[in-house]
Amino acid sequence: MASQVFFHRFRVRYHETDPQKFLFNSRYLEYADVAMTEFFRSLGWSYPELLQAGFDPSVVSSTLDFHRPAYLDDWVDAEVVCTRIGTSSFTLRFSFSTTGRPVCTVESVYVNVDPATASSRPIPAEIAHQIRLSQPALAEPTC
Repeated sequence: MASQVFFHRFRVRYHETDPQKFLFNSRYLEYADVAMTEFFRSLGWSYPELLQAGFDPSVVSSTLDFHRPAYLDDWVDAEVVCTRIGTSSFTLRFSFSTTGRPVCTVESVYVNVDPATASSRPIPAEIAHQIRLSQPALAEPTC
């Protein structure tokens, strides 16, 4: 798979807005969750296939930086970039924009969880390899 930037598009719906018709702040985490799922689908895995492969990413930390509002009926583009990948965790940055103007940036740290033990486990090698191939800034480990 060649390196490429992944984008997913959302339209702000009425029930996602507050009384000012701004996209409500908590919705950005929902958008990030959908964009994460679509990012992995673009790498060749549906969510059930990820689970079957032993990959169950759980959010352990998220930070949000708001730049300007998105409004009812706006198209919101999410650019998804993996900025770090370790043995059992990885970080995704979601850059949300409307008409090319930044709206919100979300950075989330995920840990691959074993649901039977509720503890972390290594990211399967094939999935880690595909993430690295898709992200130009992530090199394969040399050791």
